[in-house]
Amino acid sequence: MSVEKTGNVKPEITLEEAFDQLEQIIGQLEDEEITLDQSFMIYKEGMELLKYCNDTLDTVEKQVLKINESGELDEF
Repeated sequence: MSVEKTGNVKPEITLEEAFDQLEQIIGQLEDEEITLDQSFMIYKEGMELLKYCNDTLDTVEKQVLKINESGELDEF
């Protein structure tokens, strides 16, 4: 996933890839050599990735199946 210049996240990556990119962003933000402008841009990208991850997890959570009292599967 990447953030377009318009600030929109491209959803063509997996959740795992998004988490990996978030880890990379954290590493970049911890770098003492980063400029303030760079840190703001990287932070914004991280927030877009975090929103994508949260939205994806919310969608998956709603699709989780549970077993009802009669032993059948119902959507969560």
